[in-house]
Amino acid sequence: MSITTKDVQHVAKLARLNLSEDEEQMFTEQLNAILQYADQLNELDTEGIEPTTHVLHLSNVMRNDEQRESLPIEKVLLNAPDEEDNQFKVPAVLE
Repeated sequence: MSITTKDVQHVAKLARLNLSEDEEQMFTEQLNAILQYADQLNELDTEGIEPTTHVLHLSNVMRNDEQRESLPIEKVLLNAPDEEDNQFKVPAVLE
């Protein structure tokens, strides 16, 4: 499979890009080089290789949910720039 200048023009039109002829030619060459490189992967023998979703083993590190006492309201409001009636006071966003 190869990319033609017509393909590049079509994608540029969809993306609403105005490309010069030099840019069209450059992108055509670059995209074809990418496809040729990706085509090299078809030459690899992958028989017996298990499919993977990621090359590294990843796992989420989760801690158990434990119920515990919350901070006292006085300590929580110590860093509040402004408070009123034991609540954070923030600027109004609605009139």
